[in-house]
Parts: sequence; C-alpha cells; structure tokens
Amino acid sequence: MAAERRIVVLGYNGVQSLDVFGPVEVFDVATRHGITPPYKVEVVAPTAEPFVTTSGVTITPTRALADGRGAADTLIVAGGEGVYDQLQHPDLVDALRRTAGRARRVASVCSGVFLLAEAGLLDGRRVTTHWARCGRLARSYPNLDVDPDPIFIRDGDVYTSAGVTAGIDLCLALVEADHGRDLALAVARHLVVFLKRPGGQAQFSSHLSTQLAERDVLADVQGWIADHLDEDLSVARLAARAAMSPRHFARVFRAETGVTPARFVEHARIEEARRRLEDSSIGIEEIAHGCGFGTPETMRRAFLRSLWVGPSEYRQRFHASANPAVGL
Repeated sequence: MAAERRIVVLGYNGVQSLDVFGPVEVFDVATRHGITPPYKVEVVAPTAEPFVTTSGVTITPTRALADGRGAADTLIVAGGEGVYDQLQHPDLVDALRRTAGRARRVASVCSGVFLLAEAGLLDGRRVTTHWARCGRLARSYPNLDVDPDPIFIRDGDVYTSAGVTAGIDLCLALVEADHGRDLALAVARHLVVFLKRPGGQAQFSSHLSTQLAERDVLADVQGWIADHLDEDLSVARLAARAAMSPRHFARVFRAETGVTPARFVEHARIEEARRRLEDSSIGIEEIAHGCGFGTPETMRRAFLRSLWVGPSEYRQRFHASANPAVGL
C-alpha cells in the first residue's frame, strides 16, 4: 500500500478560490479521521510564483505543475474566469496532459473542464460544468457529450463537476470511492453539507439564458410567450403570430434555440413559477393556473422533469423566508 495518496490541485491567476479550497478541505478532513494511507494535498500552478484568485486571495503553490516527480493519485483542475487565459499557454496544457497520464484519476471543478478538454483528455466522454458554461463548452469542444444538469459526472477515471460548491460534492464521492460511505458521510457531516445533494444543478440555473433566438420575429414570439403564459401556447398559435406555417415555425424555432416550441414554453412556465415560488406566498394551485400549467399535478410533473424536485420542495429550499438572516 502506498504511504500516501497525493492529491494535486491546479490553480492559476483568476481561479475561483472555493474551487481550490473546497477539495482541499474535503481531503484534509478525511485525513484527520485517521485513514490509511492519508491524503497529501499539493496546490500547484503554472509556475511556482503566487497566484491571485478572483476574490483577491493570494495563494502560494507548493510547486509548478511541470516540476512534479512521480505519479499523482488524483489530479484536480480548479475553475474560474482565468481558465480561458490559461488555454492560450501550450506549455501548461502539455504539462497537464503529462501529469494526467501518470495519475490514477483526473477531475475538474467548474470551468476547469476547459483545460482538460484542451489537453485532449475528454474526447468522447460525458462531462459537465457550471450550468452557465455548458453552452460554451459544447461549442468549443464538439467531441464532448456535455450534460448541463448533474452536480458531477464520472466517466471512467475522469470526473467533472458543476460550479463552485459542486467541487465538494465531487471530492466527497472520491473519498467514498477510496474509503467507503461511512467516512464520506463523516466528512460531509463535519463540513455541514449533503453527502449526495438532492436534485441536479438545473434547480439553480436560469434555463432561458442560452435559448434566445436571433431572428426578430422569433425573439418577438419568445417575448410574447413570457407575457401570455396562462394562454393557449400551441405551435399553431405561435406559428400564426410569426406568420409561418406550423411545420416551418417548429423547424426554424428549434434550429435557432436548440429546443422545440413546446419545450421552450414549458421552460418559460417553469421559470415564472420558480420566481413566484421564491418571491411570493401565492398558493401552488394559483401559481399553476397563472403560469399556464392548468393543474398543480401538471406543474409538479414539469418540475420533476426539469429540476428533479416538486414545487413544494423547491419553495422550501428557495423561498425568501426559508433561510431568514440571523443577526449577530
């Protein structure tokens, strides 16, 4: 048995600090439970010089990524706005590729997935990232199977996660794989987080942000939908508003937005229902009628399809009064 499991976390200027510190804390807490072999975490960077996170925290790395000797057990690439600058440095991408080739498993947090993709480590794999970055990832690397909903995904020996705190979820899964559920649960309890978070990241995302049409006539229809959610929004009626045949309208709408008209309407209704659940005390039946679902059961099924949670549970998690501020 190895004397220790080396965990290498790659950071850089413009990294999200929690993408680094979240994984570090998970492995540190696990080690403090007396596991054998213990984890040894190293924070590395493109050079041995200190780097600055997006929140202004300066981190001094253990070493430069390229200076590593021997194999790492786990390589984790943190994310952040600075990742896009790092893609322009072939020496870093080459060092990442070499390090990954010697590691037992490779992982990314949030937009760190872009560096793994640039290094050619994800071709043909199912991956995820922060919901707001999934569209860009899919466009930049068409050989990837990008799934925008999971908190994290394992595909063989490669793990990718959604944004920020999802790095903690991912690393808890790594600890569970190494040492079992009991230890992972103990670490989760210590950090006051779920061992397995209920639902996917869709419940935190804004579905419509990447589905806006460029054609004026279609954009007008989309805006009209948002103002008439409680009305008949069939393809026939929407096509008539766009002065197109239903078949042609459905085809061009999907080509521009990536979803069918019916799916877009459902997303729009869900978004408005979410807003009302979060910001008001209106009854669920009234929200269902006002948003065009007709019945609470229809709205519940739509929520479960898209968010993995029903309206009542969603309100419990996200209503403004669900987590009142506590004075100090």
